[in-house]
Amino acid sequence: MNMGNRTALRLFLFVSLSFLPAAVMAQFTIARGTVYDAKNKDPLPFVSILVEGKSIGTNTDFDGKFSLESVQPYTRIKITYLGYKTIYRDVVPNTTQEFTIYLEQVARELKEVNIRAGKRKYRNRDNPAVELIHKVIEHKKSNRSESVDAYQVERYEKIQFALSDISEKFKKKWFMKKFQFVFDNIDSTSFHGKEILPIYLKEGISDIYFRSPRNLKEIVRGTKTVDFDKYFDQQGIGTFVGYLYQDIDIYKNSIPILTNQFISPIADAGPVFYRYYITDTMTIDTSKCIKLAFFPRNKSDFLLHGFLYILLDSTYAIRRSEMSVSPEINLNFVRELNIVQDYKQVEKGQYMVSSDELSIDFGLAKNHMGLYGQRKQTFRNYVLHKPRGDDFYKGLPVVVQDSASLRTAAFWKKSRLDSLTKSEAGVYSMMDSVMNTRAFRHTMSLFILVFAGYHDFGLWELGPVNTFYSYNPIEGVRARFGGRTTKKLSNRFNLETYAAYGFKDEKWKYYAGATIATGKSSYSDWPQQNIHVSYQEETRIPGQELQFVQEDNILLSIKRGVNDKMLYNRIFNADYLHETSGHFSYNPGFKHLEQIPAGILYFNPVDYNNSPETRVHTVTTSELFLTLRYAPHEQFYQGRSYRIPMFNQYPIFTVRYGYGMKGPWKGEYEYHNLYASIFKRFYTPPIGYTDVLAEAGKIIGSVPYPLLDIHRANQTFSYQLQSYNLMNFMEFISDEWVGLNVEHYFNGFFFNKIPLFRKLKWRELATVKILYGRITNQNNPDLHPGLFRFPVEPDGTSLTYSLRRQPYIEGSVGVANILKIFRVDLVKRLTYLDHPEISTWGIRARFKFDF
Repeated sequence: MNMGNRTALRLFLFVSLSFLPAAVMAQFTIARGTVYDAKNKDPLPFVSILVEGKSIGTNTDFDGKFSLESVQPYTRIKITYLGYKTIYRDVVPNTTQEFTIYLEQVARELKEVNIRAGKRKYRNRDNPAVELIHKVIEHKKSNRSESVDAYQVERYEKIQFALSDISEKFKKKWFMKKFQFVFDNIDSTSFHGKEILPIYLKEGISDIYFRSPRNLKEIVRGTKTVDFDKYFDQQGIGTFVGYLYQDIDIYKNSIPILTNQFISPIADAGPVFYRYYITDTMTIDTSKCIKLAFFPRNKSDFLLHGFLYILLDSTYAIRRSEMSVSPEINLNFVRELNIVQDYKQVEKGQYMVSSDELSIDFGLAKNHMGLYGQRKQTFRNYVLHKPRGDDFYKGLPVVVQDSASLRTAAFWKKSRLDSLTKSEAGVYSMMDSVMNTRAFRHTMSLFILVFAGYHDFGLWELGPVNTFYSYNPIEGVRARFGGRTTKKLSNRFNLETYAAYGFKDEKWKYYAGATIATGKSSYSDWPQQNIHVSYQEETRIPGQELQFVQEDNILLSIKRGVNDKMLYNRIFNADYLHETSGHFSYNPGFKHLEQIPAGILYFNPVDYNNSPETRVHTVTTSELFLTLRYAPHEQFYQGRSYRIPMFNQYPIFTVRYGYGMKGPWKGEYEYHNLYASIFKRFYTPPIGYTDVLAEAGKIIGSVPYPLLDIHRANQTFSYQLQSYNLMNFMEFISDEWVGLNVEHYFNGFFFNKIPLFRKLKWRELATVKILYGRITNQNNPDLHPGLFRFPVEPDGTSLTYSLRRQPYIEGSVGVANILKIFRVDLVKRLTYLDHPEISTWGIRARFKFDF
């Protein structure tokens, strides 16, 4: 299955991590246990556990439990908690030890806050911590950066990925013999004392300009990155990484982390989901703060825990935040996740973010080699209340200067707001050396062939290989061979072709197409401005529309039921695609289509089966079309064959109009074809998110059934998101219709409360799909004898129907995240159960990878 480069990147991470646990295991020093109050034996939350003499530590959770591990050996830990005596415990290096620790209280009173130890029943009423958080919530609007009428700031961004917990055993593996030089770049200072080996680094210097209410402009003055362009789309890598590491605004009600939404600890409904505890007062620089601990009421929900440092003045602004996620939540591959944000006063009463760091330790299991990722932003030189003119904010929201990627070492030395470690500074030359080795090139070529379906021969590439063999009842065994040019030949045009042969129908099929870029971008980079011309002779199943996979994919050769109604299509297509910086696109074009029935599919205006002499051999149309699409703030990964969306909270609008013309190129019918759709994702943390697709279509004009809307059906065993998975091909036809698809992903909200399912990290989902339509009198063959009769079985049993009686409805419940990459749905058909050769129940599966 051709899943594109974005999926290949995800699979690369999954496959890489899958092989590591069995092969490598670092030697860890682990201290874990529980801390109690010595007097009442209650567990103590938020106790600090520190390695003596090092900046390595952790805190106890709400149940007083802790686990402190490091690849660097240590011999002593320090246990501290406000209002209690500090104690120490000895640790044996390179072992795992369990501790039960009792802390004794000491009398201590703070001026602003009395700290009372001991576990008591938690409640919001008459709770000083909750009263404090309500004050923070009340002042959110005035403390957000968007409350300023205008600001500009210089930002330095650093994103890195590194192998973590590298053991000596791994360094000596046979497949690492030719890469021993990389271990000279190991860093043991950046991540809690664990050894990490940087393999990817991206830096950026930008000037950011904001004007209330929504004008935002970024001028990128410098960029520097490890270049994987030989294997993956570099622009796509940047988009995907940016999608994973989105900006975090604690003042919003929800915080995006790794494609999931977490409820902010200062969300309007925060006290419903969190417990709060005042633990200390302290001074940061010259700012007096209250240290407030927060913890989820339910540890398995998508919530955070950590500390907020709240200014002890009338602003109730956040001075610093330290946040983490519970290891008990259903988050794939994440062993540890930490967020640290600092805010500094820019003018009296106005605090703006000065640094923002998100670090994640990915892995399949603890104490094994993994992948460490970090995004750190540093801000300086805020200028407030000086907005730019209207023209400045027009155009692309992010403008990259032509010289951005050509900056000198002197520029970076001067402009970096955060210094690089020795390992980070050496990653550029190290990875360049790695990618130039023959072993690495061969490994990546094999990986791309298996997961993306193409093999690169330099100026052209062969593929997709998963279409080279397939089977269907009309063609029988089908062989296909094809390829296309690459950007090494030209980034201004692309040529693609294939030829296929069916050994049963003994017919050749083929395709030839050319794409020419007319704008500044290459033919595949956003925003695209391309002319596309193609000619194709190919088979097609009426009503089958697949997402991100081709119809002759070998994995889809097996289908349920009867699959003996197909079309031979001859298609000439010429169109122009113009995308704008505001994510609006228009796509005018011309399509000439000849449809020839195959199998038991006939075109006959008299009698479907029994009048061969009146059968029509070809339906020919010539159509002018225009597609308009608006997707504000859209994010996507541009794969080798598909643009794969990365959905966010913004809607996507699509409108299409087609005009069928009589005369040009022997067009036989005049008609108007209208289609409109709206897609929207609704986030509902902590219970997941809902995807909603509403669509409608109408055909104006009298046309035969091949030109009506043959509704999207699916007789494969692969679950198709936008098709009706228990509808037969050509079962329903309409000339006006409306549809609604609603799919809710619970993200383990219920399963996380069941121990076995929580361990498996399965996630539940539910879907309902509703389709209502009809065939108007002008397209009813019973009223217009010149129109083709609808398909029937040889015995006269109907195969194709109108939706006049009632809507078609199907629902499903599913389990996702099986083995981290599979989704399985139990689908139930709820209406039109009396139709022949249908399935009322079905199990469908698809590949689905999520964090």
